[in-house]
Amino acid sequence: MHALSPLAIALACAFQAQAQAPAPNAAAAAAARAPTPAAVDANVRNAGIVTIVGGRPSSLPTQIPTTTFSILGSEIETKINATDSEDALRYFPSLLVRKRYIGDYNHAVLSSRASGTGNSARSMVYADGILLSNYLGNGAAFTPRWGLVTPEEIERVDVLYGPFSAAYPGNSVGAVVDYVTRMPQKFEAHAKVGVFGQRFALYNTRDTFTGWQASASVGSRAGAWSWWFNVNRLKNEGQPLTFATKLVTATATATATTTAPGTPVTGAVLDKDRFNVPWYLIGDATRYDTTQDHAKAKLAYDFEGQVRAQYTLGWWQNSTVGQSVPYLKRSSDGAPFYSGVASIDGRSYNVAATDFNQSRDAITHLMHGLSVASRTRGVFDWEFAASLYDYDQDTARVPTVAKPAADSGGAGRITDLAGTGWNTLAIKGVWRPNAQHLADFGVQQDRYQWRQRIDNAADWMGGGRTTPFSSFQGKTQLRSLYAQDAWTFAPGWKAVLGLRYEHWTATDGRRVAFNQTTGTATPSVFQRRRESWTSPKAALGWQLRDDWSLKLSTGRAIRVPTVGELFQGNGSAGAGSDVVTNPNLKPEKSWTSEFSSDWLLAGQHRLRSTLFHENTTDALYSQAIPGTTPIVNSVQNIDRIRTIGLETAYDAADVLVKGLDLQASLTYADSVIKANSSFVATPGDTIGKQQPRVPKWRASLLASYKLTDSLTGSFGARYGSRQFGNLNNADTNGFAYQGFSSYLTADVRLRWKIDKQWSAAVGIDNLNNQTYWNFHPYPQRTYNAELRFDL
Repeated sequence: MHALSPLAIALACAFQAQAQAPAPNAAAAAAARAPTPAAVDANVRNAGIVTIVGGRPSSLPTQIPTTTFSILGSEIETKINATDSEDALRYFPSLLVRKRYIGDYNHAVLSSRASGTGNSARSMVYADGILLSNYLGNGAAFTPRWGLVTPEEIERVDVLYGPFSAAYPGNSVGAVVDYVTRMPQKFEAHAKVGVFGQRFALYNTRDTFTGWQASASVGSRAGAWSWWFNVNRLKNEGQPLTFATKLVTATATATATTTAPGTPVTGAVLDKDRFNVPWYLIGDATRYDTTQDHAKAKLAYDFEGQVRAQYTLGWWQNSTVGQSVPYLKRSSDGAPFYSGVASIDGRSYNVAATDFNQSRDAITHLMHGLSVASRTRGVFDWEFAASLYDYDQDTARVPTVAKPAADSGGAGRITDLAGTGWNTLAIKGVWRPNAQHLADFGVQQDRYQWRQRIDNAADWMGGGRTTPFSSFQGKTQLRSLYAQDAWTFAPGWKAVLGLRYEHWTATDGRRVAFNQTTGTATPSVFQRRRESWTSPKAALGWQLRDDWSLKLSTGRAIRVPTVGELFQGNGSAGAGSDVVTNPNLKPEKSWTSEFSSDWLLAGQHRLRSTLFHENTTDALYSQAIPGTTPIVNSVQNIDRIRTIGLETAYDAADVLVKGLDLQASLTYADSVIKANSSFVATPGDTIGKQQPRVPKWRASLLASYKLTDSLTGSFGARYGSRQFGNLNNADTNGFAYQGFSSYLTADVRLRWKIDKQWSAAVGIDNLNNQTYWNFHPYPQRTYNAELRFDL
């Protein structure tokens, strides 16, 4: 994994105006291994400012002198315990994916330098140019559709940091990720099986959670046709993610002459919440038993004139059972206590029917992608691309009655998202009029539609709908024009100027609440909105010497409000929370800049240092309104957040001894709220406070050593300093349920190449068994083993 890898040599080729596409055997060789700094040294000397590795083309721009980072599929296989596609990003500088358990499909948010894990709409994730990011909303529940890519099909992952390309909307303000998946040049087949498990101990939970995964793929090329087919099944038991709690001060203590009403119970755990207020944890919940199936088919045809057409069909199915386990037991006979009035240490507490939650999710999503593109690398190339992501089936069922009766049915609610999804359309061109200029331009359209209804059900586990509870719908659309020119105006110098025009509309916003006694509907209809703006971009690169280059980039990014932020309101059945709609939210506006120095030493060591700055006005944030029960959240515009920081990345091959490769990064980010006139608990209490979920310090390390020709060991470590979840930073206890803690974790992996076809690997994630939090607890020490066959 290298700071200039795989985005290294191909960008170099792009910088050389007359570079030709690599021959198939050269491309295969480039994709088969990660280039060392020495291997790309010649390209750096010739191209200097921008570098990227060859192989199959990335959808990311290859001509902008700015920060990029990449990893090859072969490196993932060798060095990382990858059970999900997002694991490929585990050791990237400044990036963190909030993966709570293996197979996490609804909270695995990608965060970046100046964006926390509560801001999913501030990054972009693609697979072969097909959008996987979910911009129906912003936050934990709107994660990229990671399940549409499996680790075994990854050829390369490329990341572009910051909004410095005019080809992307304002969601690129954090990072743009592109998964390049395999498309074979000859017949190949692969199969893999893996098992994993953890012993989880927290509060009064003591349990073992296990899972397994199996995948197979096959592909080939015959003449102008090439194809690829991949299937995968994942089954996993996740550790508890939530806990039922009661504040100690919720009721009065019984006097010396009276007895607290309710059933005396034992088992409650006394601790402090994230505000250091004493509370009882009375049970664990959200234990997901997840089964996921994935299938993907890709078909490509190469026409004469170096034009390729490709169609991709992805199918992803998820069945999840969520369970809870109470800690409370009746003092009289030790039987579990599920609901009613409980007496704990002389105080009475009402245990509600929904405190020990359950759920049943049934999801089937479809992804379609079609592209037709020329790859002549002559004077002009073009591309047409379209994609569709469809919620074919998406239902969530929860009970409204208490356990144990809910274990076999009873009343509940059904949330149905059928008809929800998004589609994209793009027409792009690249013009190379001479050796000094490379211009790219295009027109794009992105549409998002949310359809949601919540109904009551007599049998929450399998019954049909009875009466309506609420409904919600809305649409947004972004139409864009962009152009940018990369100009090599002198030897060793490159400048890029770009401009993006966007027209945004929000329509069909409607929310309906039904009175549960009379059945009367109360609709809220929101007015159509439309706005337009331009976003300029600029970058400058200078190759001082063969081994040293400087890069300066700046760009404006407009992150538009999502459908959910504008219109959703009370969206989830039985979640115990509500959301105040805000159809007048302003778009979030950011100016981001970075200055990088990239230094190559002795052909083996590369050191990059990047100073970055971001000024964001009208930042979009969702916060709980203090004192509301159940919790009420409000999406607000925060007047201004300023971030300044320094990111360093070191990458080296054959460190001290042959076969020892090392990659490390360290990031400091001072992200501070400078102005905020929106709702706050106390006026002025957020000014000067740290942006939620953005740690000041992050670090990563990945070392691998080739012990023998067939045996490779790797060691990885990640660190993040303390974080806050609230705008006023009042949640000072990060090591608690709903807190945001610091962390230091280590991972190990040992891979054995048995022979040409067979390989095996064992690994441990969270080797030091750190208990750490990002609102939910992360997994504890997890053991992995896998067996793989490649033909």
